[in-house]
This record gives sequence, structure tokens and C-alpha cells, in this order.
Amino acid sequence: MITITTTEQLAAFCTKCATFDYVTIDTEFLRERTYYSKLCLIQMAHPGEGDEGAVLIDVLEDGLSLDPLYDLFKDESVVKVFHAARQDLEIFFVDRQVFPKPFFDTQVAAMVCGFGEQVGYETLVRKIAKAQLDKSSRFTDWSQRPLSDKQKTYALGDVTHLREIYEFLAKRLEKTNRKSWVEEEVQILINPETYNTHPDNAWRRVKTRSNSRRFLATVQELARFREIYAQERNVPRNRVYKDDALMEIAATRPKVPSDLGKSRMLLREARKGQIADGIIAAIKTADAIPNDDLPIVAAVKQRPQGSEGLADLLRVLLKAKAEEAGVAPKLIANASELDDIAAGVAGDQVFRGWRSEVFGNDAKDLCDGKIALSASGSSVKIVRV
Repeated sequence: MITITTTEQLAAFCTKCATFDYVTIDTEFLRERTYYSKLCLIQMAHPGEGDEGAVLIDVLEDGLSLDPLYDLFKDESVVKVFHAARQDLEIFFVDRQVFPKPFFDTQVAAMVCGFGEQVGYETLVRKIAKAQLDKSSRFTDWSQRPLSDKQKTYALGDVTHLREIYEFLAKRLEKTNRKSWVEEEVQILINPETYNTHPDNAWRRVKTRSNSRRFLATVQELARFREIYAQERNVPRNRVYKDDALMEIAATRPKVPSDLGKSRMLLREARKGQIADGIIAAIKTADAIPNDDLPIVAAVKQRPQGSEGLADLLRVLLKAKAEEAGVAPKLIANASELDDIAAGVAGDQVFRGWRSEVFGNDAKDLCDGKIALSASGSSVKIVRV
């Protein structure tokens, strides 16, 4: 097992990778104690020389620069292959504002190829590579050194089998003319907005049942302060204060830091110092917001009477069309989107691109009364009206 520990070694390996059509990549990281993921290890493999073409990159080594890897990311002659890449891509984007191009996600491709919803890597290894993974090292603390041979073997397995999985899925996509489907889906993964966490929007993740605009303004300001504090110090937002504490503070509205001592939910560390000062300042800011500028929770969409039955028919249609196309149903549309279509308030996603071809056009015809559904044995048949 080859472990790269210097920039020179990494540059040599990336130069070698650039001679192939694709490389496979995975990462190991920790996030329990930080806001941003702490990158601990990178695994890479190219399709040549069997297991000799696979390496571990010890990013914790002093003096190791990832510049050669980022140069490879920009080389559009080499496809960069990941599985379930969202967290991996976030790490690289936060570090250097770079996305690998062209990029291929085997989880997305597997959903397009009929392997089910959110299919795991272990499942693809078993079904495609006909191999078994030893997952006993799954919960390793990857920041600890030295790594054992067992840990290294586990880590390398995430990129060595990925080569066979990629080649299998790429051939199937080519055969079924669905390569563009995957390319369409992965665009959201290489969109910077996917990874930009704006403090102004942090309050929208906090679940609240109150419609009081002043209360929501307080939640907004408390969530904004927490997000900024967590980002600047690279600590988990729950280490600043948890959502239940945030809701309690928004309800009790303490006026001075000493009032925080009465809180049941707030951590002791948050009742003094910069966090306490930030909480009081956030409440004062919320109090000063003019009534016209207070936040509003979007009104619950009113479903027209009878739309529930149409939504049920759309679910039947979706299942039938997904089975016919060999695509995971949730990749086409989720339950909320089906309800929106039935209510006539759907967005454009289902009616664009490959989704329109597979399901959207028929869904529109069903809503317009142009088609009906009929049972044909154990399957569903579309009948033109």
C-alpha cells in the first residue's frame, strides 16, 4: 500500500493519473468537533496497474500541498469519479473554491440505472464488483496516526472497487443514452450555492410553530449570530447553543447577560462572554426591526378540493413510469412535488429535461384528463382518452 506524504510524490502520481481517462477519488474526514469538515485522508486510484494504481494521500503530513490534485481537478481530459460526493466536494470547495471537472457520481448514476434510491457503495461493490467490504473500520478516528494496515485497506477499498463500478455504469449509460441524465443531475453538486451557508438564511433550518413575526425576527437574529460565530471559530453550531435553547431564548427574551442564568437549555459556556453578549445584541437587533421588515413564514399551500385523489393517481403513474424506465422514483419526483402537481402549483423541475420525457409529459396529460390509468394484470397501463 502506497502512502503519499510529500508534494513531489503527489505531483508525480497526478501526472500519471492525467494519462488515463478517469481517476477514482474518496476522502476520510471528521466533523464532530468542527463546523467545517477536517480532511484527514484522500484515496485515489487510476485504472492502470491493478492495486498498484491506488494510493493514500496523508494530508496531515507537514508541508504537503494539494496543488497537484487541484491541477488535476481542472484537467478536463480526465473524469473524476466519486460516490455520493456531496461532502467530498464541499471539503474541496471550502478549501480552494475548486470543483473537479468533468465529474461523475456513481450514486447518481446508479439511481439512473435502476439500482434504487440513495444506493450505498457497499451495495454496488456487492452487485457489480462481486466483492465484499470489511466495514469494521467505518467509525475510525482518521486524524490519529499511524494508520493501521487494516485502516489503510478499508480506505483503499473505497476507490479500487469504484473503478469497476464506474466502468460498468458508464457503459450502461452509454448503451441507454442516459449519460446526459447524469450530467444534468450532478450540476447541483458543482454549484457553489450548494455549499454556501449564508447566516441570513440560517433561521430557516430552525423548526418553529409560531407565526409571530417579531418572534421569528428574534429567531432569525439568534440563528444569524450563531452561524457567524460557529463559522469564524470553526465549531459546530450546536456547541454555541442548540435549537431548543435558541427557541427558549427567543421566547423569554433576556435583556442583560445575567438573565441568561435562568435558562434551562443554554450551555453554561454560553451564559457569559462573547456568546452571551452576542445573544443580547441579537435580541436588541430583532427588537429594532421595523414591522414592515419582519420575516414571514411562507403560507401553507392550500390544496384544491379533490387534489388528494389526483395526487394518488400521480403516485401510481410515477411508480409505473419509474419501473418502466428503470429509474429510482424519488430521483424523478418526491411526494411533495406530486402534491404540488395535483394542486396545480408545481415548479418546473418535473417538466424539464429527462424527467419530462420519463414522467412529466404523462403527468401533465393525466392532470388534463388526456390519459387514464388501467390495471393490466399486475402492471399499470396508460390509456389515451
